[in-house]
Amino acid sequence: MSPFSITFTVPGAAVPKARARVVKVKGRTMAFTPEKTVNFENLVSWTAKQAMQGRDMWMGPVKATIEVILPIPTSWSGKRKMEAAADHIAPTKKPDADNIQKALFDAMNDIVFKDDSQVVDIHCWKRYGLTPETRIRIESTCQEAAK
Repeated sequence: MSPFSITFTVPGAAVPKARARVVKVKGRTMAFTPEKTVNFENLVSWTAKQAMQGRDMWMGPVKATIEVILPIPTSWSGKRKMEAAADHIAPTKKPDADNIQKALFDAMNDIVFKDDSQVVDIHCWKRYGLTPETRIRIESTCQEAAK
C-alpha cells in the first residue's frame, strides 16, 4: 500500500461534540444531536470530501495532527489580545480538545477513513488566533492493522 496523507483546514470556530439530547414526544423518548454539532460536523465532512478529491478512504491505521485555532475573547484588553495572538496565552477554557476531536473524527468517518477507530496516534493542541479555524492532517502509519 502506498502512503496516505491529507491536509485540510476547516474555517470558523471549532464546535465540540455535544452529548445527544433526549426528549419525550407523545410518550416516546427520542434522542437527537444538537444543531450546532450537526452543522459543524457537516462542514468538516464537506471540507474533507473536497480535500479527498475523489480518492478512496484509507482502510489502515492513521495518525492525526490537529491544530485548533480559537477566537480571542472580545472582552479582553488590546494588550491581552496581542499576547494571545502571539501565542503567549494558552486557551485553558472550553471547548475541550477531546470533544473537538470526537466531532472531527465522527465527521470524517466513511470519507477519510472507514471508522475513527483507525486513528491510533493523535497530536492535538489549541491556541488563540486572529482567524478561528481547525487545521487537520491525517496520514497513514507504517503499522499493520489488527485483524
